[in-house]
Amino acid sequence: MLFESLDVSRETFQRLEVFEQVIQKWNPKINLVSKSSLEHIWMRHIADSIQVFRCTDPAEHWVDIGSGGGFPGLIIALLAADEAPNMKVTLIESDQRKSAFLRTAARECSVKATVLTERIEKAKPQAADILSARALADLSTLLEFSERHLSPEGVALFPKGESWKKEVDNARQQWQFDAEQVKSLTEQEAVILKIREVARV
Repeated sequence: MLFESLDVSRETFQRLEVFEQVIQKWNPKINLVSKSSLEHIWMRHIADSIQVFRCTDPAEHWVDIGSGGGFPGLIIALLAADEAPNMKVTLIESDQRKSAFLRTAARECSVKATVLTERIEKAKPQAADILSARALADLSTLLEFSERHLSPEGVALFPKGESWKKEVDNARQQWQFDAEQVKSLTEQEAVILKIREVARV
């Protein structure tokens, strides 16, 4: 039932199962996700990340910032292995232990992902075709990161909770951008913001 609802290949589903085992093993040590949400990892984190991947067509280079426990970045790499094998996936995570987790999980799931252990604002500009971040910062801060790492023609994908309209309004005081809202499939009031053409006011 779960396999069908995720709309992924059997091979990808098997990789997702391996990833779940890795995160269950590492989480008590470095708290990748909250203990309560770990019980609902398939809907709360995995399905939530899969819908980010489905928001846009694959491209040459996908960059996920503040990758932490691998949502959505490592899930993107897992899906790309089967659905977009030529897409480069880069994960930026400043925490050494979380970076070690991301490298281990990618290896154990047999997927390619470049992990940069650096602060987002210090990392070399990535010229990403697609930039994603989940539960990282408010939209104004994310747009600063976009200015550094997103290519001029690229798209940023930022899942946001029920206060997303307020964040958009606040961000427009400092930034110009085109924003499309994609309704979340996993949380009633949430959206995924598809952001393009970011420029300072």
